[in-house]
Amino acid sequence: MSKIQNVTDAIVQQGMLPLYFNADETVTIEVLRAIYKAGIKAVEYTSRGETALSNFTKMVEVRNAEMPGLLLGIGTIKNLQQAQEYLAVGADFFISPGFVPEVATFLKSKEVLYSPGCMTPTEIIAAENAGVKFIKLFPGNMLGPDFLSGIKDIFPNLRFMPTGGVDTTAENIGGWFKAGVSAVGMGSKLISKQLMADKDYATIESETKKVLALIHSITK
Repeated sequence: MSKIQNVTDAIVQQGMLPLYFNADETVTIEVLRAIYKAGIKAVEYTSRGETALSNFTKMVEVRNAEMPGLLLGIGTIKNLQQAQEYLAVGADFFISPGFVPEVATFLKSKEVLYSPGCMTPTEIIAAENAGVKFIKLFPGNMLGPDFLSGIKDIFPNLRFMPTGGVDTTAENIGGWFKAGVSAVGMGSKLISKQLMADKDYATIESETKKVLALIHSITK
């Protein structure tokens, strides 16, 4: 099985992709442990601060030591240099807020999954023509399930995942899956800044378990 297919399968099987960033290395690692215990097999860490690269490097180290089967993706990739740096330290897949052609070309040459953020049919077509198969609909709360329902038939070979404003409710998640998504990206609605500030890892674990169970009940 290809690396791209392996990552795709992991995200689709769990039906969600949790994503977060914290400047503190210890908090970053403890959140990772919490969601792994909850059953997560693929996670996105967002490159949104000066400590992101060093924190991600530590995540790879800890994953290799104690979290078999966990795939570590990096998000908020906006240029080729970032992609090269994170690939060098062991990122398994890459996510962008927008479509970056040179990143798509580079990662395709390395046979690594790249999921760019798109919000128009033009952007989705550009990504598809560059070999992308997994589209991040961003920002999800601005687009909504109706957007996907309206365009999905013209992109039969693509998978879609909304990120941004996806809520943890059955109504919101169910609406997205009914529209045809393969997974939902779950950020601050799941791993909130407050929970991380409180170092409430038990709640992060239990809430992640709840959302995984909810998605399983919707998609089974």
